[in-house]
Amino acid sequence: MLDTLSITNILFLDVETVSGTQHLHELSEEMQYLWKLKAAQIQRIPKSEMTNELAAELYRDKAAIYAEFGKIVCISGGLIVKSGAEYSVRLKSFKGYDEKQLLIDFGELMSQYFNNVSTHYICGHNLREFDIPYICRRMMVNGVELPNLLQLHGKKPWETKYLLDTMDLWKFGDYKHYSSLKLLTAIFGIPTPKDDIDGSEVGRVFWEEQDVDRIAVYCEKDVVAVIQILMKFKRMDTFEPENIISLLTESNT
Repeated sequence: MLDTLSITNILFLDVETVSGTQHLHELSEEMQYLWKLKAAQIQRIPKSEMTNELAAELYRDKAAIYAEFGKIVCISGGLIVKSGAEYSVRLKSFKGYDEKQLLIDFGELMSQYFNNVSTHYICGHNLREFDIPYICRRMMVNGVELPNLLQLHGKKPWETKYLLDTMDLWKFGDYKHYSSLKLLTAIFGIPTPKDDIDGSEVGRVFWEEQDVDRIAVYCEKDVVAVIQILMKFKRMDTFEPENIISLLTESNT
């Protein structure tokens, strides 16, 4: 499939998430209780042994990866554009403090330009296990209509072949194998996207520094890394920095 895949029909994406509130005590009492249950599962200890202090620490460090307790602060997308015989990359980020609005904006982009399950594709690293489910769940929580390619309820695996996951591609059928994006960029000799912050620092940058632009830059670097990896899979030349153009603008504030 990769040999015949048109790279200009792919939406490359990555999401960055943080905890739903900066501190656990800012949640409702019900959600605090439910987080403590979740935290006990994470630690594999009885709920009775989950202290308030440990629950708060785990909330700070882990809540962002669960769509029920976290939220999206940035979705970055990338397109490969052909002009004559030359290809280039265009990047755009939907970011900010209004999660619902950035989800609406992202959904509108998908509905307008990537809405055909037969000809369009979405590509990311660990896309099937994280990015896509997270986006769908947060759209549901915010009452945002799911774009056509994200209407996954009841679909069989062969009906979602348009979801291209570079982690799955690297597995070559070995489903117990996990390779990080950073590892793949290293073995392919691709510049690392982790040259400023990494995923563990996104929450701090968002809540303490309130620097969503910095998060968006980091998110776009992950998108570029995924694009470069897919080019390696297709045995095509990767993109030079001068052929990568960011349209980084605020979608909301």
